[in-house]
Amino acid sequence: MLKDKISKLSMDAFRYELPENKIAFFPLEPRDSSKLLVYREGLITDKYYKELNEQLPENTLLIANNTKVVEARLLFEKSSGAKIEVFCLEPDTRYADVVTGMQQKGSVFWKCLIGGAKKWKDEVLTLTKGDITLKVKKTEITGSPSLLCFDWSAGNISFAEILHIFGNIPLPPYIKRQVTPHDHLGYQTVYAQHDGSVAAPTAGLHFTENLLNRLKATNIHTHFVTLHVGAGTFMPVKSSTLGDHEMHAEYIDVSKSFILNFLEHRGAKVCVGTTSLRTLETLYWMGVKVLTQPTDNLEGLKITQWDAYELPQDTPCNTALNALVHWMYDKDVENLVLPTQLLIAPGYTIRSVDGILTNFHQPESTLLLLIHGFVGEDWKRIYDHALSNDYRFLSFGDGSLLWKR
Repeated sequence: MLKDKISKLSMDAFRYELPENKIAFFPLEPRDSSKLLVYREGLITDKYYKELNEQLPENTLLIANNTKVVEARLLFEKSSGAKIEVFCLEPDTRYADVVTGMQQKGSVFWKCLIGGAKKWKDEVLTLTKGDITLKVKKTEITGSPSLLCFDWSAGNISFAEILHIFGNIPLPPYIKRQVTPHDHLGYQTVYAQHDGSVAAPTAGLHFTENLLNRLKATNIHTHFVTLHVGAGTFMPVKSSTLGDHEMHAEYIDVSKSFILNFLEHRGAKVCVGTTSLRTLETLYWMGVKVLTQPTDNLEGLKITQWDAYELPQDTPCNTALNALVHWMYDKDVENLVLPTQLLIAPGYTIRSVDGILTNFHQPESTLLLLIHGFVGEDWKRIYDHALSNDYRFLSFGDGSLLWKR
């Protein structure tokens, strides 16, 4: 069975040496001056992002993630002077999704990581700016993450706005420097719209308004999905085999109109980033569930870690997506808003797109496993080339255009 094979996969095969001097700590300006490694049919060439319109066939459909990074790091100070850092991860389960949680006014319950938790007993912590006061108290601090209650004095302001006022951009843990004022723009795509991520969909950081206009002028279309990126995206697989790793869940938000446009498109399809791919492949498996495990509610469409390896494997992509659209019409659902735990690993077959634009990822990460789905064992050759040719790695680094093998 496919699941058994995947679960026994050793992570040793996805280890490589990443020197710190290869990690980009700041983005390039302009963004599209970043290098672009192009992999097609086994061949590797070196280009730049500003040349992307020349690397894509005419009438290509680009699918990008328009989530917006929220200022999820809050720094409180106890009466004793001790610093307590709160990293807001995701809303409590009492809210339907990230968007609903972000829209709460007056108070909200949120799952958080706490820096300096041992110093924090029962004191209510506060922050004040102008005439707005934000308070946080513990409701459940055992385990990790902890459930905290936030309330604020301006009842007409949403939690997303509160984070904009009091919070800081949460740079990835491997970006070992202080946040600068520029990061509020530099760690955000130019097309970001929907508050909810604690990490940027980094393949999109290379796009500028000029590049988007050049793409449009050469008949390359850009459509958007939303996946709110969670902190789990940075977590390496710590278990020796994949079967003992719990894949993190992240919320998607996709409209029926997007799926219809995707189905109607007849040219090449390329996703911008691993989050966009994870969203598209999740839609495929939802369609497979509609066909094989009929359900009357969204809960029944949720994709868990091993669904992609236990469900039937021979459903064409358009058949699955058409079934999903018909289900949405039948249930009067305009948007699919729910979590996905989809794991894409060696042995997985990419169904939805022909190519992916993506950065260079951490060793032993689930993102690196996903890249194997596109290029197989050639990922090693691609990464060796990037390391040997001064490519910059990780979130602020250079990128690649990988065509499906």
